[in-house]
Amino acid sequence: MKARTWMVCAAVVLLTVLPLWLVSAPSAFGGADARAQQAIADIAPGYVPWYAPVFEPASEEIASLLFALQAAIGAGFIGYWLGLSVARERAGRPRAADAASPSSREQRAD
Repeated sequence: MKARTWMVCAAVVLLTVLPLWLVSAPSAFGGADARAQQAIADIAPGYVPWYAPVFEPASEEIASLLFALQAAIGAGFIGYWLGLSVARERAGRPRAADAASPSSREQRAD
């Protein structure tokens, strides 16, 4: 490979790994739920939630797995819809070669 290609690959690796290495606190990626709970506790210390979760995962890993599964299923639906929409649009539009040549009906009318 060329030297420029190696430099680009090294830059991509550094830009990916360096921020993760420089972050000292693992809680920086805690998510919005913990921050929201902390903000609510600061604003209204006596607040009691009015609902309870329907399903509580056994661990954080399972919760993360379910979240990733939900995101994958959603992305699958969006990808399917987008592909179907593009295919329908292409099927409904005549091709350039078909539009340039006379149709069989026009040939019979002559």
